Amino acid sequence: MKSLHAPSHAASLEARVGTRLAGMLTSQSQALPHDVTERLRFAREQALARAQQARAQAVRGNIAVVQGNGTLALGGFAPWWQRTASVLPLLVLVSGLVLIDRWVLHEQVLNAAEIDAQLLSDDLPPTAYSDPGFAEYLRSAPSP
Repeated sequence: MKSLHAPSHAASLEARVGTRLAGMLTSQSQALPHDVTERLRFAREQALARAQQARAQAVRGNIAVVQGNGTLALGGFAPWWQRTASVLPLLVLVSGLVLIDRWVLHEQVLNAAEIDAQLLSDDLPPTAYSDPGFAEYLRSAPSP
């Protein structure tokens, strides 16, 4: 069974050929005229600048990135409608919670108003509610 970290035969052969070519090019570059070495230097700088620009565009252009553990993450810059769509569920949740809170408060106010209306329309005077025997009266009174 092959190890994941051991290079394959083709990769090691490619590395050896690359090393030989680099060595031969370095040894032969000493014999080149000055104008040729300057053109090569300029071409190398342009190639490096293009490679950096391509890497920067690739990083900016990536919206979805698959991470090593198989999860999907957002990266780069998303259009305005995608950002809005990602915030929309949170706005719906918060507005729902606010509406539920207001509805519960409204129900509590209605219940308190109903109790107050029953107390005010009752046959007992308001001073009876502060009487210590009122609890006994409530236990003995027939319920409607």
